Amino acid sequence: VPGPAAAPRWDPQPLAYQELQSERTEVPASRLLEETVLSRPGSEDSGCGELVWVGEPIVFGRAESITGKYGVWMKDPEPVPPFTPETTWRVDAVGTEVRQLFQYEAAEQLARGYPAKVHILPRPLESTGAVVYRGGLFFQPRRSRVVARYDLRGETVTAEREIPGAGYHGQYPYSWGGYTDIDLAVDETGLWVIYSTEKARGAIVLSKLDPETLEIRRTWETNIRKRGVANSFVICGTLYTVSSYSAPNTTINFAYDTATSTSRALSIPFENRFRYLSMVDYNPAERQLFAWDSFNMVTYPVRLSRA
Repeated sequence: VPGPAAAPRWDPQPLAYQELQSERTEVPASRLLEETVLSRPGSEDSGCGELVWVGEPIVFGRAESITGKYGVWMKDPEPVPPFTPETTWRVDAVGTEVRQLFQYEAAEQLARGYPAKVHILPRPLESTGAVVYRGGLFFQPRRSRVVARYDLRGETVTAEREIPGAGYHGQYPYSWGGYTDIDLAVDETGLWVIYSTEKARGAIVLSKLDPETLEIRRTWETNIRKRGVANSFVICGTLYTVSSYSAPNTTINFAYDTATSTSRALSIPFENRFRYLSMVDYNPAERQLFAWDSFNMVTYPVRLSRA
């Protein structure tokens, strides 16, 4: 049996480093599947914990026209019939009159570009902050600090509420701009809105909303500047922020825990493969992040530490 091969000598040439950087580790799909099943909420407990890892992005679809350079796509983690956990929703958010909400039977149809239905929203939507939850599309109507619930079955707005003092239309956006002042999010515990106010001096304010009435149940003021981060999402009651929308290899850089009202710095690697991240949201049923990265609709597997 030959002895162990001599360790390669370290070569300080930048070229070798570049090549190392670009090497990708391919994870077999079967293992990805296994991990997803293992970490499904309800598989043994609520599965809540702290975010410890984000995998490589998987592309589901691509917007072909300029209106889809940025947008939002999602599935309902707690769907209401006739919709299912597979029903997929999408809004191409470039333009001043964004009213079209595309409905697909499943993400596969999204990839082929064939919506089952197109909803025309009664009011134009602003930016990429919308979410679908419990049979409703929650969105910010254009040029307002209002959050509205559009009922996907009845095709009407069933609730509207102003978020007191919330900046809108470019006052406190994420770093990429795009009027991302008011961002909705869903996690294991319910519906959230992420924004800022003059009183908070541009720091992220996080409020828990009642999904029926949109009433604010509770509010937290963080010490994380909203314009200083690219995007954010909520997992298990903790807000996480993404550092850069354009750096190919960036990080999840902060966590704010609503249970303890404290924040901490993080450095979890996160890849912007197409270098223009305009939306990122967590889906608690799938245990994945959904994101929109320069025309591309992608998902990221995540791993949580057991609490």
